[in-house]
Amino acid sequence: MNIGEKLYQNHLAILKEELLVALGCTEPIAIAFAAAKAKTLLGEMPQTCHVRCSGNIIKNVKAVIVPNSGNMRGIEVAAALGIIGGDAGRELAVLESVTETDIQKTKELLKTGFCTCSLAEGVDNLYIVVELKSGEHSALVELKEHHNHITRLEKDGKVLFEECEQPQKEKEEKGPDRMRLSVENILAFAEQVGMADVDELLSRQIAYNTAISDEGLKGRYGVETGRILLENASRVSGTENTRLRARAAAAAGSDARMSGCSLPVVINSGSGNQGITVTLPIVIYAKELGVDKELLYRALVLGNLLSVHQKKYIGSLSAYCGATSAATGAACGIAYMQLKKSGKEERIYGILCDTITNSIETLGGMVCDGAKASCAAKIGLAVENALMALELSLAGNVFQPGEGMTMENPEDTIAAIGRMGRVGMKSTDVEILNIMLGN
Repeated sequence: MNIGEKLYQNHLAILKEELLVALGCTEPIAIAFAAAKAKTLLGEMPQTCHVRCSGNIIKNVKAVIVPNSGNMRGIEVAAALGIIGGDAGRELAVLESVTETDIQKTKELLKTGFCTCSLAEGVDNLYIVVELKSGEHSALVELKEHHNHITRLEKDGKVLFEECEQPQKEKEEKGPDRMRLSVENILAFAEQVGMADVDELLSRQIAYNTAISDEGLKGRYGVETGRILLENASRVSGTENTRLRARAAAAAGSDARMSGCSLPVVINSGSGNQGITVTLPIVIYAKELGVDKELLYRALVLGNLLSVHQKKYIGSLSAYCGATSAATGAACGIAYMQLKKSGKEERIYGILCDTITNSIETLGGMVCDGAKASCAAKIGLAVENALMALELSLAGNVFQPGEGMTMENPEDTIAAIGRMGRVGMKSTDVEILNIMLGN
């Protein structure tokens, strides 16, 4: 199909919105960004800081190490570090400017009870409010929906900016519409996109996500999922070697990132782990297949947008582990390269549909219990599952409609799994949070 100019620009805009640079886990970084922005708004060092956030934010900040923090964890750390050493102008790379002096000041400040936190109930899954006070002055910053999306600014109780709820039609006119994504038009876009339009985005994604993966393989991070998988790869050859190296590369990036590595990553669907997961397997298989830069880039465009396509029904944060979506996107990118390389272009669309169905019908629903070391193991498992799904598809095997949540076509299956993740797992999300908080 010819995608047409409107869909072309829509899909390109989605890529540009999604493939952002972030330093460290995006939930503590979002808190640091809001806090740094509030400090700029206040115009002076605050005497107190209060953070209110949704349960999903609490869940994802509780156990992960804040980057450039000297191995500290928690909401208070992220907020205080953003205030003391953060640069709000860098958005999701807000803590890139932090110095050792800033870290020491943060440690001392936190001993005074400077920062307090509370749970915001009845709000979006991604919701953060940071309120700072100094004498008679105050500043407030609110974030919703996306990790860098400011929806409200207040200074001394006066609203300076507030984004009102917009009808769906106005939202669509204002920005790219993810609901227009489909497997068919994503494939068409990947085939037709001009390299000049995506070169900067994808070269950065490859460079940043490869660098943190390499660091994870070299260092001693988390439970060393990536390193162990790579050691296993050294004992085998052929297809199994490539498969294990792909799993190792993706897992190692998460090993490093969840343990506070300060290297930046390019995210997908608001998640650095998902950005790493969709990137590294495609890069590993591209080297193995010996494909050129253009084919690698088209595979990455395909994988990135298919990952977004799945997550659009679920949202950035939920009880549904997004590694499944990202790994499925990666497997589709690998399928695209393999079939192009072997001259079997006519099979691509069908194999993509079957791979998605096989993958999400197998592992869709793996729970997210916050950002921490075990994310790397979940990524390794998700990549293994997605590659198995691809192998089943290449053999002509796919789960049939009526089996579980498999629907008549892949679009309906994606929507069904999305509904399960968004609606069905909502109570699961609450129970996970209660368990983590000891309630």
